[in-house]
Amino acid sequence: MPRYTVHVRGEWLAVPCQDAQLTVGWLGREAVRRYIKNKPDNGGFASVDDARFLVRRCKGLGLLDNEDPLDVALEDNEFVEVVIEGDAMSPDFIPSQPEGVYLYSKYREPEKYIALDGDSLTTEDLVSLGEGHYKIKLTPTAEKRVQKSREVIDRIVEEKTVVYGITTGFGKFARTVIPVSKLEELQFNLVRSHSSGVGKPLIPERCRMLLALRINVLAKGYSGISLETLKQVIEVFNASCLPYVPEKGTVGASGDLAPLSHLALGLIGEGKMWSPKSGWADAKYVLAAHGLKPIVLKPKEGLALINGTQMITSLGCEAVERASAIARQADIVAALTLEVLKGTTKAFDTDIHAVRPHRGQVEVAFRFRSLLDSDHHPSEIAESHRFCDRVQDAYTLRCCPQVHGVVNDTIAFVKNIITTEINSATDNPMVFASRGETISGGNFHGEYPAKALDYLAIGVHELAAISERRIERLCNPSLSELPAFLVAEGGLNSGFMIAHCTAAALVSENKALCHPSSVDSLSTSAATEDHVSMGGWAARKALRVIEHVEQVLAIELLAACQGIEFLRPLKTTTPLEKVYDLVRSVVRPWIKDRFMAPDIEAAHRLLVEQKVSGLPGLFFSLGSLRGSRGYPVAQLVKNLPAIQKTHVRSLGWEYSPGEGNGNPFQYSCLEILWKEESGGLQSMGLQESRDNFLTKSPYHKGKQGGSGE
Repeated sequence: MPRYTVHVRGEWLAVPCQDAQLTVGWLGREAVRRYIKNKPDNGGFASVDDARFLVRRCKGLGLLDNEDPLDVALEDNEFVEVVIEGDAMSPDFIPSQPEGVYLYSKYREPEKYIALDGDSLTTEDLVSLGEGHYKIKLTPTAEKRVQKSREVIDRIVEEKTVVYGITTGFGKFARTVIPVSKLEELQFNLVRSHSSGVGKPLIPERCRMLLALRINVLAKGYSGISLETLKQVIEVFNASCLPYVPEKGTVGASGDLAPLSHLALGLIGEGKMWSPKSGWADAKYVLAAHGLKPIVLKPKEGLALINGTQMITSLGCEAVERASAIARQADIVAALTLEVLKGTTKAFDTDIHAVRPHRGQVEVAFRFRSLLDSDHHPSEIAESHRFCDRVQDAYTLRCCPQVHGVVNDTIAFVKNIITTEINSATDNPMVFASRGETISGGNFHGEYPAKALDYLAIGVHELAAISERRIERLCNPSLSELPAFLVAEGGLNSGFMIAHCTAAALVSENKALCHPSSVDSLSTSAATEDHVSMGGWAARKALRVIEHVEQVLAIELLAACQGIEFLRPLKTTTPLEKVYDLVRSVVRPWIKDRFMAPDIEAAHRLLVEQKVSGLPGLFFSLGSLRGSRGYPVAQLVKNLPAIQKTHVRSLGWEYSPGEGNGNPFQYSCLEILWKEESGGLQSMGLQESRDNFLTKSPYHKGKQGGSGE
């Protein structure tokens, strides 16, 4: 028998249907009838016939025709909403779809799996899980560890041993012993009472990351959860049933108690839950619609689900990955600006950076050399001012390797901490099956990710700070030699005047957001938990800072492309022309004033989706270079041992299929690898010295001359 879950004025009603030929209008009337039946005042209706309503799907909010048969208009177990005519939406109404859910109109259940063992999850993997690209399964080793850990808990319960969180209360109540008959009730009470967060719910991607990360931690086998319960949690994840998790409420020790409790609340069939199929609904109905049952918690399992730093760390993973993406693209945007402002490549000479060899600085300098004027990629714009009388550029152009470089090194440092954290056991107490005992400790304290994410915000913000100053130079005619605010008929048109103001406003807001949250601590739980990390706010504000950085760089990207218009018919380098063409595929040139916000958003999407750094052929290919024995260098790098390939990938570069000789590969990888891996390369036939080999590249030195180098 088909059944539908219907939302009427905040109530969720299960409505069975014996005849699928009944209409959508019948379903709406039946839902209203059941709603009236449950209300002492009949819900304000004299009868069902007085109700005038519309019916729409929860998924996508599409309106339904009341005359359509149910078997044609709806699927079994579908979620619908009855909207009463004349009702005003309550300001605290939870919409049937969260923010950004329009992306789920194309949601497809993933077919591939990621096997979790608690030890090898990467930040990239977690972001992919959040985006819904994979389902989860456990490795056999993880299953055995979980089972052995649970055996310790079962023995503690059987022997009535007094152990914190298993047979006692929590926090201040740690000395209160709980009767065996109430141990399961203890776990349910823990989850319910700790579900006290406030604010907007996490968007689906972030909630999915949070749930996936908690599964990974449980898979380590130090939490004491049963394998049966853990597999139920995995089934919920794989069905994309996501509990309502408010973003605010964690102090980051003892772990992220409030958000993880909300996560667990949905798993036990209470509170709200969302899925692509249902939208928001009561958790028990969403689980039922996917053929799932609420989890029944055993001793210790409530605590196992809610004790850890996974809210901080899952948001931190997104922050690190977005920061990595925008840092790579910031080099490209800045190079385009330098070209428009007729800057020199001399400041990026390899010898300058070899005597101050910070990894990030060296890498950024190489990216600039590979994008700007060279024998391999000549620029007509650079040639036009080659013999000008300027000697050097402003710091915002000349010092990009030093400023952008430390941002790259900051991201690498933070990523290392976050990667360790996502594969760490953060429970209390910890269950050590090998010793047959539990030990109370402090792995739940979020100071590591909190400090790291405060540092990340401070580091990445500098990309926006220096970008805003470059926007000023582009818009200021006394500095750019371009029309004021990059528009013809200035005065009649204002051009990029207020776009620059927007960038300045975002940079100013970032300055406040970069104040470290982890320098604060407030004692909680009657002074039992007397030092906390405030890592939840560190993670959330890091994401806000990064979003602002993306938006500021989007404005600079638009401004630089607009500057190119005033230098035509001259062309820039081939890589930068590709960037210009990409931008012009979504934003047309600024001929006269128009609504600018959509243009900024379009450029922002290019950066968020990494389309700027993803352009083919943007950097020099190793395919045509050969070693001393005539062996293709691309093939040499391809044949590096796995550990060296991992090192290369850690820099953000990948092998990619291409045309011609061998696989194209980012030249900067070889330059950086040479210092550490020269023996390995030489053993494969590359006998030249570093300097001899690297000077074969057209990017080793710029052409000799004036500021146009």
